Amino acid sequence: MKRYILFALFLVVSSLPAFSQILEPVKWTYEQKQVSDSVYDLTFKASIDQGWHLYSTDLPPGGPVKTSINIKPNDGFELDGELQAKSPIIKKFDQTFQMELEYYAHEAVFVQRVKLLTDKPLEIKGSVEFMSCNDETCLPPTDKDFSFSFNGGEKEAVAAPAEEKTTPVEPIEPVGTKHHGLGWFFLFSFLAGLAAILTPCVFPMIPMTVSFFMHSSESKVRAKMQALVYGFSIILIYTLIGTIVAVTLGPGFANWLSTHWLPNILFFTIFLVFAFSFFGAFEIVLPSSWVNRSDRKADKGGFGGSFFMALTLVLVSFSCTGPIVGAILVESAGGMILKPVIGMFGFAMAFALPFTLFAFFPQWLSNLPKSGGWLNSVKVVLGFLELALGLKFLSIADQTYHWGILDREVYLAFWIVIFAMLGFYLLGKLKFAHDSEVTHVTVPRLLLSIVTFSFVVYLIPGMFGAPLKAISGYLPPMATHDFDLHKIIRDEVKLVNSTSGTYGFKDGDSSTLCEKPKYSDFLELPHGLQGYFDYDQGMACAKKQHKPVFIDFTGHGCVNCREMEANVWSDPRVLERLENDYVIIALYVDDKTKLPEKDWVKSTYDGKIKKTLGKKYADFQISHFGVNAQPYYVLLDNNGKMLTQPTARDLNPDHFVEFLDKGLAEYQKRNDE
Repeated sequence: MKRYILFALFLVVSSLPAFSQILEPVKWTYEQKQVSDSVYDLTFKASIDQGWHLYSTDLPPGGPVKTSINIKPNDGFELDGELQAKSPIIKKFDQTFQMELEYYAHEAVFVQRVKLLTDKPLEIKGSVEFMSCNDETCLPPTDKDFSFSFNGGEKEAVAAPAEEKTTPVEPIEPVGTKHHGLGWFFLFSFLAGLAAILTPCVFPMIPMTVSFFMHSSESKVRAKMQALVYGFSIILIYTLIGTIVAVTLGPGFANWLSTHWLPNILFFTIFLVFAFSFFGAFEIVLPSSWVNRSDRKADKGGFGGSFFMALTLVLVSFSCTGPIVGAILVESAGGMILKPVIGMFGFAMAFALPFTLFAFFPQWLSNLPKSGGWLNSVKVVLGFLELALGLKFLSIADQTYHWGILDREVYLAFWIVIFAMLGFYLLGKLKFAHDSEVTHVTVPRLLLSIVTFSFVVYLIPGMFGAPLKAISGYLPPMATHDFDLHKIIRDEVKLVNSTSGTYGFKDGDSSTLCEKPKYSDFLELPHGLQGYFDYDQGMACAKKQHKPVFIDFTGHGCVNCREMEANVWSDPRVLERLENDYVIIALYVDDKTKLPEKDWVKSTYDGKIKKTLGKKYADFQISHFGVNAQPYYVLLDNNGKMLTQPTARDLNPDHFVEFLDKGLAEYQKRNDE
């Protein structure tokens, strides 16, 4: 029962907004001053955050985007002279672009004199285009619209920022993170820590914790002290190591730990070992030398065993907590040292709380009724769950490296067998060495077996291509399924419609695309959609077809990505818009495919060379949008400028349809101007 409650709670809690990097280091204000009867000075003032700079209006080719004031021509006025810069300029060799550049720090003021040619009411419109950088990263070019209103013969003007023509290149703003400071950030970090406990690689660690502290000490006082050390160790490890990783290794390390084959195979092995231990195959104990050393140090205040358990928990759970921790790491790497420390502290405090309570009061589990071997039955049930959930780690490595050993139907076959055996165990038809004789089936066992077998029945249609939306995030993608009835029927419908002239293409045909997508031999979009997996190739096709671009930052190991594809992308309204109105570019941030040397890129974020497909686009997401959490959806026009605010995981299809329609409307509006 706990397994299914876990699924439901996880789907609800995981809808909490992911922490994202919100960067707006340059803020513009506008004003005007009357010089004479018909002459005005229009002033554009940029306030620049500490550590950031704004480039000048005159830069050499091949460098960053220069600052430019673009005023739309109008018969009611004329420019009187050139744009004048009124702030001190800094000339320095730029490490990011490897050239000598001029830029402004703290503040930049530009003045453009205009002469009015009419006494009628007049509005002067335009936009400021600029690019801001610090010593480690740059934000993409941004447009800010402005307008100056003149009231005819009275010659009184009111200047105000106009509604932005395009959304600034910045991520989604989670409620409370921008306007309410560190307190709200701590609160959301704390809630995220509680949510992380319901993830599949964290929740099963609770009985391991209880088992350790039940047998680690004969003294209740000493056991409680060890429990406190255990909880404080979790907080210490996350706060210190997380911040150190942010400063030294950057957010890419979180991606490595979540997607690289080595940690994932290690985590899979750990779950497998603990599962067999719960089945009674053997008992996991620390080496006697470690135990003796810990006992000798205990009298002196040594609690190495507690710290070791805390470190093990942090390492095993990092694969599931990586997206949240990774977002905090981005903020740290961006120069915000205090905020990530507070965020990591809040996350770790909530994360450690239930483990500390169970460690402090291990009798909560040991006091359960023991008649009929109930306690051992709980361990066996948890062993089955460990076995099933451990497959997720093997699946991530398999998808990321394209091994092809754990496709969707193979994964489902394992789950069907595991949960069927769990059902038979609950009915007393399967026994282990340490189990007591089951003379009759109790009501709780019966109810739990009904739920288990119902879940098995739910899984079986998945072998033939059923989407299984409730657990889609835990399963390999549909693209790995060999026998997909939905795909077969869809292909036949497309083939029939294409021959009758009612449809533009049949599956496998590239008629809706400009050319064969790179990497399409091992990457595929869900639901038969066609698109690209290379940014430049997709943008080139979008320009050719005069369509906006839908960028999907995704990953093989991204649970939320699979949930979005199964629950939102499958909506007919969403499919229609993605298929007809946009050029889709899916960028995998965790794919380990080696790129040819000509496709290597040097990061503007950390200065390192990115040699794999995943690292290239993980860096692209961070350096261009300040976010490293997936899924992340961005709508762009043909010039690479954002059409509307990006969005992330939201399982409401209506919201996603609104997001796509808003981007398309903005794209059409720009083309009409």
